[in-house]
Amino acid sequence: MLNNTDKVAIKELSNINKNRECWKENIDYVAEKLNNNDSVEVKAKALWILGEMGLKHPKEIEKHVGDIAGYMDDDNAKLRERSTNAIGRIGRADNHLVTPHLDKLMKMRFDESENVRHAFVWACENIASTAPELFCEKLEIFFEMISDPGQKVRIEAPEMFRVIGKRKPEHVKPYLEKLEWIGENDDNPTVRIHSEGAVRITKNALKKMKC
Repeated sequence: MLNNTDKVAIKELSNINKNRECWKENIDYVAEKLNNNDSVEVKAKALWILGEMGLKHPKEIEKHVGDIAGYMDDDNAKLRERSTNAIGRIGRADNHLVTPHLDKLMKMRFDESENVRHAFVWACENIASTAPELFCEKLEIFFEMISDPGQKVRIEAPEMFRVIGKRKPEHVKPYLEKLEWIGENDDNPTVRIHSEGAVRITKNALKKMKC
């Protein structure tokens, strides 16, 4: 149950989130919530907003990236999830801001929480959309995650091959036969669809390279 203080804080953060034109001047205020004695719910909301703010205003978020990344070590799974998400969004805008925290991000694939592992894949996709070179040698990690015990993770993992396949198809090429098999045989229809999509996009990109 949220207390009145939490309700007020979350409502205020929600209002800031809706007013994107004022994001830049509110970044420091939202970031203060990470260092206050606020509840998990308030900090989780702040982390989500900071990720979106960082996507739009990476220069202004830079001084807060360390605090945001620090929550990947938190005892609370929700905060680890939101921190991971935020690093992905910020890294999509400017990968250099999150490169110092990339090793920590990569460890999130081992998290006990399915939501955190899902956030890990999603964050990596975000960063890879503008900096695929950071993950070209790490694709085996994402292939293994197609067999993750969590359905959300399994569904998301093939999407990493779609992202990399569109930009660096030569690195996905060694996985095409395996992805084709998953696309035809996996028991989860969404895993099949995402695997098929990764194969199709990668093959199209390879054809364009030959032209």
